[in-house]
Amino acid sequence: MPGPFLNKVFLIGRLTRDPELRYTTSGTAVATFGFAVNREYLSKGEKKEDTCYLNLVVWGKQAEICAEYLKKGNLIFVEGSLHYRSWETDNNEKKSTIEVRVERFQFLERPNIEIIDEKEELENGKEEEGL
Repeated sequence: MPGPFLNKVFLIGRLTRDPELRYTTSGTAVATFGFAVNREYLSKGEKKEDTCYLNLVVWGKQAEICAEYLKKGNLIFVEGSLHYRSWETDNNEKKSTIEVRVERFQFLERPNIEIIDEKEELENGKEEEGL
């Protein structure tokens, strides 16, 4: 099929579940998680909202970063592409899905991690010594 094709998505949304990290038999990290993207629109003058739920797949070092720092509810920006995947269950049922393979992501909120400020730690240490 000749012609120009483009398979690129840019999304901003929230995780619907914590990333699940696994490793392939060759040792490559892969993380999967749910993602929700909201869309607001007007219908007959009334404001409405629609939510699209997607599955995201992240590979390599980025997968490990996702698993370590992202949690359900986090707001992130995602750049990736759509991929169709199909399989057959043990009961010979055919299943399929379209998922987003993440190429890049960016935190849009500060990750919920505890970062100890070195200066604060030194000051607290000095206060304890003076007690």
